[in-house]
Amino acid sequence: MAFESILFKTFKTSQTNGKLKMPGFFHDLNIDQIVDSLVGFKGEYNLREFFYIIPTDVEEIKYRQEIMKDLENKDVFSVIDEFAMKMRKSRLYKSYSDKLTLNYQKERWFVDAVDVYVKAVKELLERLENVDLKSQGLIQFREYLESYVNSNKFMELFSQTQEVLSKLSRIKYTLLIKENKVKVQKYNGEKDYASEVLKTFERFKQGAVKDYTVEFDESMDMNGVEEKVLDLVAKLYKEEFSDLERFYGVNAFYIDKTISRFDREIQFYVTYLEYIKPLKKDGLNFCYPEFTTSKEIYAKDTFDLALTFKLHREGLRVVNNDFYLNDPERIIVITGPNQGGKTTFARMFGQVHYLAKMGYPIPASEARLFLFDNIFTHFEKEEKIGNLRGKLEDDLIRIRNILDKASKDSIIIMNEIFSSTTLEDANFLAKKVMEEIMKKDSIALLVTFMYELSELNEKTVSMVSTVSETNPEMRTYKILRRPSNGLSYAVSLAKKYGLTYEQLKKRVKDESFSDVRR
Repeated sequence: MAFESILFKTFKTSQTNGKLKMPGFFHDLNIDQIVDSLVGFKGEYNLREFFYIIPTDVEEIKYRQEIMKDLENKDVFSVIDEFAMKMRKSRLYKSYSDKLTLNYQKERWFVDAVDVYVKAVKELLERLENVDLKSQGLIQFREYLESYVNSNKFMELFSQTQEVLSKLSRIKYTLLIKENKVKVQKYNGEKDYASEVLKTFERFKQGAVKDYTVEFDESMDMNGVEEKVLDLVAKLYKEEFSDLERFYGVNAFYIDKTISRFDREIQFYVTYLEYIKPLKKDGLNFCYPEFTTSKEIYAKDTFDLALTFKLHREGLRVVNNDFYLNDPERIIVITGPNQGGKTTFARMFGQVHYLAKMGYPIPASEARLFLFDNIFTHFEKEEKIGNLRGKLEDDLIRIRNILDKASKDSIIIMNEIFSSTTLEDANFLAKKVMEEIMKKDSIALLVTFMYELSELNEKTVSMVSTVSETNPEMRTYKILRRPSNGLSYAVSLAKKYGLTYEQLKKRVKDESFSDVRR
């Protein structure tokens, strides 16, 4: 199979048309934060749209996983990283050429850009031939690279570049400056008087002395005198400058499209490996999940990647959790005290499924995940005055939209639905929603304060956010698979913030006594 893309096993130009929109679940699951960090590492490559294209074929996912595993080899990563640096240098020189107005200067920066490119490509092939590649994608790319480097087109470009640079390097000239006149002529073996002067005065040097040398301005822009000098040099060396001009004219599109696409697409993998590297160094586990069409799934020692990245920067550790579903289980219902990690668990559940389908190693020590077709989320949002709808009506419309679009292969994640209505109505509506999900046979996760929902039938699984056995006010952030005890932990929260009846009574008494004393 001919190589086309390191990111897509079957590449289609329409896949990267620059008009793709962020999937609706990104914000609720904090995947937008992960993507922002990944894109920020490699801003020049415009990678964002790649995260919006979610593979549907398990073979394409495995294609990416194999490439990721190859890049985890330090030798392979080093080869790709050095190639990327040289390509950045080539693009930088090309940008200089594009910005300049003086033709000879434009052309010289251009030939330098081409020189960096052709040498980077040749070296990339040489180094890839000396590393152990196992992935279909990188092996096919190496084969393409070998064919390209040995093609007449590339060999001619390489030889032309070296010939032009060789001729330019042999140009030598002298300047005769007298009053306001400058004369330019070819170098004819004249002495270098600057070195002679330095040699003469070297004998008088005693210890450290003040340096009176003046550095030339190294900016790209030439002043009027420099431009005139360059014009005169070009007249002296007509053949060399004609070759330079000709080279610039015929090699405008010197970068091979497939090489250019590889240079950009490979950063999709590199940026993620750089992102998780410090987390792995902290001892956190990442694995390549197994995919299944069965609804029996599991993940061990998993965590919210966006939250973990923030905690790492603050020097804090994340709490790992597990989950699993066995037939006929479909819906995980999470209850427990507020601020106990329930919403974080819900986000983690969605994140690992998304990251797995992108071909990335996921935050877990071991996992088997469902090959879903789409993720739908419903998290609480602020009311918008413009839509003239109440909170409950807005919830109902959004949930109806999810149920209309979801299929048996979808994942549905809902966080604290119907919190704006009475407990009785919320319970009734939530059960109706769960019944619809069960009819579709979708996998779902529901965070709720209504513990009764976890006991609906054999398709529901109860998980509970736990607190310390000795101190109910202390959250463990462990979400365990166990029956809900129906406690809201309101008393412990009230105690924590000084709002129990006894605490309020004492506060009122103390404040009244203080008023009397004043």
